[in-house]
Amino acid sequence: MSTTPGTGLGAMIRTWRERLPPSAAGLPVARGRRATGLRREELADLAGVSVDYVVRLEQGRATTPSAPVVGSLARALQLSTAERDHLYRLARLLPPVGGTISDRLPPGMQRVLARLADVAVAVFAADWRLVWWNRGWAALLGDPAASPAPLRNFARDRFPVDAGPARLALWPVTEADRDGTDAAVVSDLRRATGRFPQDGRLTTLIRELNAGNERFAELWATGGVTAHREDHKTIHHPSVGPVMVDCDVLTDGDSELKIVIMTAAPGSEDETKLQLTLGPVELLPCSPSAAGRRSAVARRP
Repeated sequence: MSTTPGTGLGAMIRTWRERLPPSAAGLPVARGRRATGLRREELADLAGVSVDYVVRLEQGRATTPSAPVVGSLARALQLSTAERDHLYRLARLLPPVGGTISDRLPPGMQRVLARLADVAVAVFAADWRLVWWNRGWAALLGDPAASPAPLRNFARDRFPVDAGPARLALWPVTEADRDGTDAAVVSDLRRATGRFPQDGRLTTLIRELNAGNERFAELWATGGVTAHREDHKTIHHPSVGPVMVDCDVLTDGDSELKIVIMTAAPGSEDETKLQLTLGPVELLPCSPSAAGRRSAVARRP
Protein backbone atom coordinates (compact mmCIF):
# COMPACT_ATOMS: atom_id res chain seq x y z
CA MET A 1 0.00 0.00 0.00
CA SER A 2 1.46 3.35 -1.06
CA THR A 3 1.97 6.20 1.41
CA THR A 4 1.79 9.90 0.67
CA PRO A 5 5.40 11.18 0.68
CA GLY A 6 6.47 12.71 3.97
CA THR A 7 3.57 11.32 5.98
CA GLY A 8 4.83 7.90 7.10
CA LEU A 9 6.10 6.94 10.54
CA GLY A 10 9.77 7.60 9.82
CA ALA A 11 9.14 10.86 8.00
CA MET A 12 7.04 12.24 10.83
CA ILE A 13 9.56 11.27 13.51
CA ARG A 14 12.23 13.08 11.54
CA THR A 15 10.02 16.14 10.99
CA TRP A 16 9.20 16.41 14.69
CA ARG A 17 12.84 15.77 15.67
CA GLU A 18 14.13 18.51 13.39
CA ARG A 19 11.63 21.10 14.63
CA LEU A 20 12.47 20.67 18.35
CA PRO A 21 15.34 22.93 19.46
CA PRO A 22 17.76 21.23 21.85
CA SER A 23 17.26 24.08 24.31
CA ALA A 24 13.55 23.15 24.55
CA ALA A 25 14.62 19.67 25.58
CA GLY A 26 17.00 21.00 28.21
CA LEU A 27 20.13 20.18 26.21
CA PRO A 28 23.16 22.48 25.96
CA VAL A 29 23.73 24.15 22.60
CA ALA A 30 27.36 24.04 21.50
CA ARG A 31 28.85 27.01 19.70
CA GLY A 32 28.87 26.51 15.95
CA ARG A 33 26.13 23.89 16.02
CA ARG A 34 24.55 23.58 12.58
CA ALA A 35 21.51 21.44 13.39
CA THR A 36 18.60 23.57 14.61
CA GLY A 37 16.61 20.58 15.85
CA LEU A 38 17.54 17.46 17.79
CA ARG A 39 20.17 15.11 16.43
CA ARG A 40 19.29 11.42 16.21
CA GLU A 41 21.59 10.55 19.08
CA GLU A 42 19.95 13.24 21.24
CA LEU A 43 16.47 11.91 20.51
CA ALA A 44 17.67 8.36 21.21
CA ASP A 45 19.10 9.43 24.56
CA LEU A 46 15.94 11.32 25.55
CA ALA A 47 13.68 8.43 24.53
CA GLY A 48 15.86 5.69 26.01
CA VAL A 49 16.37 3.79 22.74
CA SER A 50 19.43 3.11 20.63
CA VAL A 51 20.60 5.50 17.94
CA ASP A 52 20.50 2.61 15.47
CA TYR A 53 16.82 2.09 16.23
CA VAL A 54 16.03 5.76 15.61
CA VAL A 55 17.90 5.50 12.28
CA ARG A 56 15.92 2.40 11.30
CA LEU A 57 12.65 4.07 12.25
CA GLU A 58 13.38 7.15 10.19
CA GLN A 59 14.56 5.09 7.23
CA GLY A 60 11.47 2.92 7.29
CA ARG A 61 13.35 -0.27 8.17
CA ALA A 62 11.53 -0.48 11.53
CA THR A 63 7.79 0.10 11.24
CA THR A 64 6.18 -1.47 14.30
CA PRO A 65 7.65 0.01 17.48
CA SER A 66 6.05 -1.08 20.75
CA ALA A 67 3.61 1.11 22.66
CA PRO A 68 6.20 1.96 25.38
CA VAL A 69 8.70 3.04 22.72
CA VAL A 70 6.11 5.19 20.95
CA GLY A 71 5.16 6.78 24.26
CA SER A 72 8.81 7.54 25.02
CA LEU A 73 9.32 9.06 21.58
CA ALA A 74 6.19 11.20 21.94
CA ARG A 75 7.40 12.56 25.29
CA ALA A 76 10.91 13.18 24.00
CA LEU A 77 9.58 15.00 20.94
CA GLN A 78 7.16 17.01 23.12
CA LEU A 79 4.20 16.16 20.90
CA SER A 80 0.74 17.56 21.42
CA THR A 81 -2.07 15.13 22.27
CA ALA A 82 -3.23 15.06 18.64
CA GLU A 83 0.33 14.52 17.38
CA ARG A 84 0.93 11.78 19.94
CA ASP A 85 -2.23 9.98 18.86
CA HIS A 86 -1.15 10.32 15.22
CA LEU A 87 2.21 8.78 16.05
CA TYR A 88 0.49 5.80 17.69
CA ARG A 89 -1.71 5.30 14.64
CA LEU A 90 1.26 5.49 12.28
CA ALA A 91 2.81 2.71 14.37
CA ARG A 92 -0.45 0.74 13.97
CA LEU A 93 -1.27 1.08 17.65
CA LEU A 94 -4.34 2.40 19.46
CA PRO A 95 -3.69 5.81 21.04
CA PRO A 96 -3.93 5.94 24.83
CA VAL A 97 -7.36 7.02 26.03
CA GLY A 98 -8.14 9.77 28.47
CA GLY A 99 -9.30 8.72 31.89
CA THR A 100 -12.14 11.10 32.67
CA ILE A 101 -14.93 13.01 30.96
CA SER A 102 -14.57 16.77 30.62
CA ASP A 103 -17.39 19.31 30.96
CA ARG A 104 -15.18 22.20 29.83
CA LEU A 105 -16.14 24.10 26.67
CA PRO A 106 -13.02 25.15 24.71
CA PRO A 107 -12.85 28.85 23.76
CA GLY A 108 -13.24 28.05 20.06
CA MET A 109 -16.42 26.10 20.71
CA GLN A 110 -17.76 28.96 22.80
CA ARG A 111 -17.21 31.37 19.90
CA VAL A 112 -19.04 29.03 17.52
CA LEU A 113 -21.96 28.69 19.92
CA ALA A 114 -22.22 32.46 20.22
CA ARG A 115 -22.93 32.58 16.49
CA LEU A 116 -25.82 30.12 16.74
CA ALA A 117 -28.09 32.40 18.69
CA ASP A 118 -31.02 32.01 16.29
CA VAL A 119 -31.43 28.27 16.90
CA ALA A 120 -31.91 26.02 19.93
CA VAL A 121 -28.49 24.72 20.98
CA ALA A 122 -27.19 22.72 23.93
CA VAL A 123 -23.93 20.98 24.77
CA PHE A 124 -23.75 17.58 26.44
CA ALA A 125 -20.71 15.82 27.90
CA ALA A 126 -19.68 12.37 26.72
CA ASP A 127 -22.02 10.76 29.28
CA TRP A 128 -24.95 12.89 28.03
CA ARG A 129 -24.92 15.27 30.98
CA LEU A 130 -26.20 18.70 29.94
CA VAL A 131 -23.41 21.24 30.52
CA TRP A 132 -24.53 24.32 28.53
CA TRP A 133 -27.59 25.66 26.73
CA ASN A 134 -28.72 28.91 25.16
CA ARG A 135 -31.93 30.88 25.57
CA GLY A 136 -33.37 29.29 22.44
CA TRP A 137 -33.04 25.83 23.96
CA ALA A 138 -34.78 26.93 27.15
CA ALA A 139 -37.54 28.66 25.18
CA LEU A 140 -38.20 25.61 23.01
CA LEU A 141 -37.96 22.85 25.62
CA GLY A 142 -38.30 24.63 28.94
CA ASP A 143 -35.49 25.85 31.16
CA PRO A 144 -33.64 22.93 32.82
CA ALA A 145 -31.91 25.21 35.35
CA ALA A 146 -34.23 24.15 38.16
CA SER A 147 -32.88 20.60 38.13
CA PRO A 148 -29.62 19.77 39.93
CA ALA A 149 -26.69 19.42 37.53
CA PRO A 150 -26.19 15.64 38.08
CA LEU A 151 -29.81 15.02 37.08
CA ARG A 152 -29.61 17.00 33.84
CA ASN A 153 -28.73 13.92 31.85
CA PHE A 154 -30.36 12.83 28.59
CA ALA A 155 -29.77 9.14 29.30
CA ARG A 156 -31.36 9.44 32.75
CA ASP A 157 -34.35 11.14 31.16
CA ARG A 158 -34.81 8.39 28.61
CA PHE A 159 -34.24 5.56 31.06
CA PRO A 160 -35.57 6.77 34.44
CA VAL A 161 -34.86 4.76 37.55
CA ASP A 162 -37.71 6.38 39.46
CA ALA A 163 -41.10 7.90 38.73
CA GLY A 164 -39.85 11.48 38.86
CA PRO A 165 -40.70 14.09 36.25
CA ALA A 166 -38.58 14.80 33.17
CA ARG A 167 -35.60 16.92 34.10
CA LEU A 168 -34.49 18.30 30.72
CA ALA A 169 -37.60 18.93 28.59
CA LEU A 170 -40.50 20.50 30.45
CA TRP A 171 -42.87 19.99 27.52
CA PRO A 172 -43.78 16.58 26.02
CA VAL A 173 -41.43 15.41 23.25
CA THR A 174 -42.14 12.63 20.75
CA GLU A 175 -39.80 11.08 18.18
CA ALA A 176 -40.15 9.52 14.77
CA ASP A 177 -38.26 6.40 15.94
CA ARG A 178 -38.14 6.21 19.72
CA ASP A 179 -36.77 2.66 19.75
CA GLY A 180 -33.99 3.68 17.39
CA THR A 181 -33.09 6.67 19.52
CA ASP A 182 -33.07 4.55 22.67
CA ALA A 183 -30.68 2.08 21.05
CA ALA A 184 -28.45 4.87 19.71
CA VAL A 185 -28.11 6.54 23.12
CA VAL A 186 -27.21 3.26 24.85
CA SER A 187 -24.72 2.37 22.11
CA ASP A 188 -23.20 5.83 22.37
CA LEU A 189 -22.70 5.35 26.12
CA ARG A 190 -20.96 2.05 25.48
CA ARG A 191 -18.68 3.82 23.01
CA ALA A 192 -17.90 6.37 25.73
CA THR A 193 -16.71 3.58 28.05
CA GLY A 194 -13.99 2.79 25.53
CA ARG A 195 -12.94 6.43 25.33
CA PHE A 196 -13.13 7.10 29.11
CA PRO A 197 -12.61 3.74 30.83
CA GLN A 198 -11.58 5.29 34.16
CA ASP A 199 -14.40 7.81 34.51
CA GLY A 200 -16.30 7.23 37.75
CA ARG A 201 -19.26 9.36 36.75
CA LEU A 202 -19.83 7.33 33.60
CA THR A 203 -19.39 4.04 35.44
CA THR A 204 -21.91 5.06 38.10
CA LEU A 205 -24.44 6.18 35.49
CA ILE A 206 -24.30 2.91 33.58
CA ARG A 207 -24.43 0.82 36.75
CA GLU A 208 -27.51 2.69 38.02
CA LEU A 209 -29.34 2.53 34.69
CA ASN A 210 -28.54 -1.16 34.28
CA ALA A 211 -29.87 -1.94 37.73
CA GLY A 212 -32.86 0.39 37.69
CA ASN A 213 -34.22 0.40 34.14
CA GLU A 214 -35.18 -2.81 32.38
CA ARG A 215 -35.21 -1.23 28.93
CA PHE A 216 -31.68 0.12 29.33
CA ALA A 217 -30.42 -3.25 30.59
CA GLU A 218 -32.00 -4.99 27.61
CA LEU A 219 -30.34 -2.65 25.11
CA TRP A 220 -27.01 -2.68 26.97
CA ALA A 221 -26.93 -6.47 26.74
CA THR A 222 -26.98 -6.30 22.93
CA GLY A 223 -23.44 -4.88 22.93
CA GLY A 224 -24.11 -2.21 20.31
CA VAL A 225 -21.41 0.44 19.78
CA THR A 226 -22.20 3.53 17.73
CA ALA A 227 -22.57 7.30 17.92
CA HIS A 228 -25.90 9.14 18.16
CA ARG A 229 -25.78 11.62 15.26
CA GLU A 230 -29.29 12.75 14.37
CA ASP A 231 -32.95 12.55 15.29
CA HIS A 232 -36.35 13.98 14.37
CA LYS A 233 -38.53 15.24 17.20
CA THR A 234 -41.84 16.94 17.82
CA ILE A 235 -41.92 19.32 20.77
CA HIS A 236 -45.44 19.93 22.06
CA HIS A 237 -44.95 23.54 23.09
CA PRO A 238 -47.63 25.06 25.36
CA SER A 239 -47.72 28.37 23.44
CA VAL A 240 -47.31 27.53 19.75
CA GLY A 241 -48.39 23.89 19.63
CA PRO A 242 -46.41 21.00 18.11
CA VAL A 243 -43.08 21.94 16.51
CA MET A 244 -41.31 19.37 14.31
CA VAL A 245 -37.53 19.80 14.41
CA ASP A 246 -34.43 18.11 13.07
CA CYS A 247 -31.98 17.31 15.87
CA ASP A 248 -28.34 17.09 14.77
CA VAL A 249 -25.48 16.05 17.03
CA LEU A 250 -21.98 17.36 16.32
CA THR A 251 -19.21 15.78 18.38
CA ASP A 252 -15.91 17.33 19.42
CA GLY A 253 -13.19 14.83 18.60
CA ASP A 254 -11.06 15.20 21.71
CA SER A 255 -13.42 15.55 24.64
CA GLU A 256 -16.49 13.96 22.98
CA LEU A 257 -18.59 17.00 23.84
CA LYS A 258 -21.85 16.85 21.88
CA ILE A 259 -23.30 20.00 20.35
CA VAL A 260 -27.02 19.36 19.83
CA ILE A 261 -28.75 21.72 17.39
CA MET A 262 -32.49 21.81 16.76
CA THR A 263 -33.74 23.40 13.54
CA ALA A 264 -36.88 23.29 11.40
CA ALA A 265 -37.25 22.97 7.64
CA PRO A 266 -36.76 26.38 5.96
CA GLY A 267 -39.99 28.06 4.98
CA SER A 268 -42.15 25.61 6.91
CA GLU A 269 -44.84 26.31 9.48
CA ASP A 270 -42.57 24.60 12.00
CA GLU A 271 -39.82 27.13 11.29
CA THR A 272 -42.30 29.94 12.01
CA LYS A 273 -43.34 28.29 15.27
CA LEU A 274 -39.72 27.75 16.23
CA GLN A 275 -38.90 31.41 15.67
CA LEU A 276 -41.92 32.42 17.75
CA THR A 277 -40.61 30.37 20.67
CA LEU A 278 -37.09 31.75 20.34
CA GLY A 279 -37.78 35.46 20.00
CA PRO A 280 -34.80 37.85 20.20
CA VAL A 281 -31.81 35.88 21.50
CA GLU A 282 -28.66 37.07 23.20
CA LEU A 283 -26.11 34.74 24.77
CA LEU A 284 -24.32 35.38 28.02
CA PRO A 285 -20.53 35.49 27.81
CA CYS A 286 -19.11 31.97 27.80
CA SER A 287 -16.58 32.42 30.57
CA PRO A 288 -15.96 30.78 33.94
CA SER A 289 -17.04 33.99 35.67
CA ALA A 290 -20.50 33.63 34.12
CA ALA A 291 -20.93 30.02 35.21
CA GLY A 292 -23.15 30.79 38.16
CA ARG A 293 -25.22 33.58 36.60
CA ARG A 294 -28.90 33.26 35.82
CA SER A 295 -30.82 35.67 33.61
CA ALA A 296 -33.75 35.90 31.24
CA VAL A 297 -31.51 35.91 28.16
CA ALA A 298 -29.45 32.76 28.69
CA ARG A 299 -28.78 29.96 31.12
CA ARG A 300 -25.69 28.11 32.17
CA PRO A 301 -25.50 25.16 34.55
